[in-house]
Parts: sequence; C-alpha cells; structure tokens
Amino acid sequence: MSDSPYIFNVSGAAQFEQLVIENSFHKPVLVDFWAEWCAPCKALMPILAQITEGYQGELLLAKVDCDVEQDIVARFGIRSLPTVVLFKDGQPVDGFSGAQPESAIRALLQPHVAEPPAPQADLLEAAKALYAEGRSGDAEQLLTQLLGENSDNPSALILYARCLAERGELDEAERVLGAVSGDEHKQALAGARAQLTFLRQAADLPEVASLKTRLAQQPEDDEATYQLAVQQLARQQYDAALDGLLRLFVRNRSYADGLPHKTLLQVFELLGNDHPLVTQYRRRLYQAIY
Repeated sequence: MSDSPYIFNVSGAAQFEQLVIENSFHKPVLVDFWAEWCAPCKALMPILAQITEGYQGELLLAKVDCDVEQDIVARFGIRSLPTVVLFKDGQPVDGFSGAQPESAIRALLQPHVAEPPAPQADLLEAAKALYAEGRSGDAEQLLTQLLGENSDNPSALILYARCLAERGELDEAERVLGAVSGDEHKQALAGARAQLTFLRQAADLPEVASLKTRLAQQPEDDEATYQLAVQQLARQQYDAALDGLLRLFVRNRSYADGLPHKTLLQVFELLGNDHPLVTQYRRRLYQAIY
C-alpha cells in the first residue's frame, strides 16, 4: 500500500464501487490493472505514481492486482497487462494498454484532469522573472496568488512590495515590508526600502527634462546631477543613475555630506551583490576612492 493519500489498492468489487466509481464523481480516478509477474507493469507503476502525486489531489490512482481480482478483470474485459483506464463520473472515459511514456500519459489526462497548482517556488521564480522584464503588473498577479496560499512568504512579500511601489502605492508597500522579519532577508529588505526612498524623493524633485536642461547649460551642477540620478533610479534606469552618481562622487565626494557615496551603496543594496552593474560600479567606486 502506498503512503500517498492519492494512491490506493482495491480489494473486491465493493471497494471498487466505493474507491473508484463513487470517487470518480468527484475526481478522475486512474485504474492501473497489473500483476506481480508483469515486468512492464512494474516499470509503469512509478511513472503513474509520480504523475498522480504531481496533481496534488486532482487525480487519484487505484491499483488492481489482476491475479487476485478476477471478477473486476472480467467485468471490464481486461485482456492484456498493463492496462490503465481513466474513470470519470462513474464511467471509463479513456485508457491505454502496454507501457507508455510519461508524455503520452500526460497527454491522455490533459482533457480530463484539472492542472495541478504550480508549486510556490515556481510561482515565485516566475514572478521574479516577470519583474526583471519590467512586467511588474504580471508579477504582482502571481504574487497575489502565492500570498493567498502563504501570506508569510518573506521573499514574495518583498517582491510584492516592490510591485506596489512601481504603481505608486508607496504607503501600502511600506506596510507590506513591515511584515517581513528575519535576518536572512536583510539585504533584499534593504533593497526594497531603498527603492521606496528613491521613489519618494523623486516625487518632490524637478522633472527629468528640466534637470537635463540645467545640466546642458551647466554640466557640473552638482544638485542637478544628483537629482537627475534619483529620478533615474525611480525609473529603474540604474546604469545611467550609477554613472551620474559616480561622476558626482569623483568631482565632489563631499557633496551634501557624502550623499553620492551613500546613495551608491543604497543602489548596490537595491540591486544585490550578484547584479553585473553592482560588480562593475563597486570596482569603479573602489578605484575612485583609492
């Protein structure tokens, strides 16, 4: 007997009625007709079990030992082994005989069985990829689904807050970040908070076009250089912002009590140590200092 709640052996006609026929009115039931002497049966079993487990309760697997359950075998006219039959709403609706590859079995199931929910790790990775592509709205939809299942997922909360910030919900993003705890997420949390800081600062600064006009007239205008970098950070134009901040640091590292240096470090936190821009500009900053 399998330890899985979705896989079970069937003994006798009464159990078949209960475990297969009655269950099939609620969830599709895959019936594996097998025998101990049948080598292809044994090769097929782990494939069927893996597929069933993957559906996380949307599919059940019943195993019928044909050497023992002769009445059930005769009832359904099983002539060769292995034979697998899919029951739905009390009736056999599909099936196959002989060993089949996993892809063929999944193709058979697809019209009849609801797709299993994506694991949380997969949802989170998909959301991260969407956010990296600039599709924060799509990422937010996935994160809403994930957090509906597990509202305490720190990585999902941090990314969700960044999505909220992207569409201007800064106070709500701050509230979400306040729910994150644990030192293992310290860097990601600092990065998200840096993003909020840049967005709040940008809201009170002159428009980008105005700042660029000032710099065209006075290329060494420190205030305009810094304010343009903040506007660029708020728009995720990180390369341009880092370049401006570094040039300002080289030109006037004491500007606003060392603000260019502090902001560069904030951006490094926001992007994370593995980001190629961080690697590049951290090295350039080090060269500028020493």
